[in-house]
Amino acid sequence: PTAAPTPLGGLLIGLFGPVITVFANAISFLLSALGIRAIGGREATPPVRVNALRAGDLLDGWRYILGHPRLRPLFVNTLFVNGLIMATAPLLAVLMLGRLGFAPWQYGLAFGLPCVGGLIGSRLCRPLVARFGRDRVFRISGMLRACWSFGTAFVGAGYGGLVLILLVQVGLVTCAGVFTPLSATYRLEQSGSDHVARVLSAWSVSSNTSIAVLTALWGVLASVVGPRPAVAAAGLLLFATPLLLLSVRIGPTSPAPFPSSTTPAAPSPADDAR
Repeated sequence: PTAAPTPLGGLLIGLFGPVITVFANAISFLLSALGIRAIGGREATPPVRVNALRAGDLLDGWRYILGHPRLRPLFVNTLFVNGLIMATAPLLAVLMLGRLGFAPWQYGLAFGLPCVGGLIGSRLCRPLVARFGRDRVFRISGMLRACWSFGTAFVGAGYGGLVLILLVQVGLVTCAGVFTPLSATYRLEQSGSDHVARVLSAWSVSSNTSIAVLTALWGVLASVVGPRPAVAAAGLLLFATPLLLLSVRIGPTSPAPFPSSTTPAAPSPADDAR
């Protein structure tokens, strides 16, 4: 869903301009809402669940993650990798669309087409694990996904710069496509059946917060030193993030979940869904 619309959106902006393209996109959302409304019918009011996720469960999720010797380094690694990668996206837009003069369709192509790498990486994950082992693939793919972003600091004008961005993004997304299924599986294995919903909620909130905070900080940094040095700084910091994975050993089969110091809660909606 991401690979095609992004370059197509850039192409439409190049043909019709940003105002008409955004207006057409808004109309598509309106038509979608009208289509859903046309379905009709009434849905029965769901019963109130006494075991629904509460605000305190989010804090319990953080306590569980930070007190877990295996999840904690993976958690911190994920926050910094995702945050630093996403923090450079607005800076690259300013650099490519402004100073380097890329057309909107070229920018869309540069960041839309590499999404295919995510599909390739996820398909490669199982055969790689079967051949080299889960721990080795997890560690190597986790390290490699942090080694690509620094290259975007050297993007230049013209088709050479476009090819550079495409290569960097394909490598990054493909490595992430291999790493993410292993990371998500390991996280579920270590969460335990009584903490899955709380861990996933705390993890998601933390990841979105880290992206927002680092994006804002890198915007300030770019206003001081310029977008290209700011992108390079994020890439250099990413080189240090694999150190957090050195203490994570996922092995061929995951060890038992970390025992919680809190009283087990009632089954969560996520437990019922499983």
